[in-house]
Formats: sequence, structure tokens, C-alpha cells
Amino acid sequence: MIRFFNEDTDYKLPQKQLTRQWLKRQADAECETAGELNYIFCSDEHLLQVNRDFLQHDYYTDVITFDTSETDAKIDGDIFISVDRVLDNATQLGTAPEQEMRRVMAHGLLHLCGYGDKTDEEVTTMRAKENEWLSKWS
Repeated sequence: MIRFFNEDTDYKLPQKQLTRQWLKRQADAECETAGELNYIFCSDEHLLQVNRDFLQHDYYTDVITFDTSETDAKIDGDIFISVDRVLDNATQLGTAPEQEMRRVMAHGLLHLCGYGDKTDEEVTTMRAKENEWLSKWS
């Protein structure tokens, strides 16, 4: 089950049902069966506090993923997304906000599928996977 929540923001995700179907299809094809996936849309300040409290990082980011899976049979997790960062990134990159939000949503789920983004090689692979997923939107 894929659910969407807001924490200190009034962001409205467009096309929720279509987004759920897209994420589930991609997760099922990429890694494991999608279990309980919670997307939490929040502000920069809220995600900064999550970053400080849980990861001991003191900087803004667009997404933080927590794996809550209890078995290898399915993936479960909480994916926190800063709406402020996504909108700012979209402006800086010259992309539509909806497109950037889908990229960040895919990015968080790809982490649950085992993809990293710490090395240059991992970043290259992650970007390729994000683009592949985005090409299958709808």
C-alpha cells in the first residue's frame, strides 16, 4: 500500500492514484513487492530536523528514506520529501515541478530497492534508473 501524508505543508500531490500505480509497477519490476510505503511531504525545516535527529547531518536535502522492511519478501519504508527543495530544484533545473517531484519520489523508492548515491558510479546508476522510471510515467 502506498500512502501520502503531509507534515507542516499543504502540498497536494496531483494524480495520486496514477502516481501510486506508477510507483508500484516500477518497484515490483525493479526489486521486490511494494509493501507499506509512506511518502511524507514536508518543509525544508522539518526535513532538516529529521536529518539532524536521525542521521546527524546538518544540511538541507530533498529526500530522506527510512527502510522499515522486516523481511526480504517486500519493501516497506518511509520517504520524507521536502516540497521546498523539490520546487527550488525544479526552478534551478528548468523542469516542471511535477516532473521533479516524480524524480525525487522515484529516488527515494530506488534507495529501498538497494540503490545508493554515495559514489560517482552510484550517482550515475541512480540517475539512469530515475530517468528510466520517468520514461514509464503514466
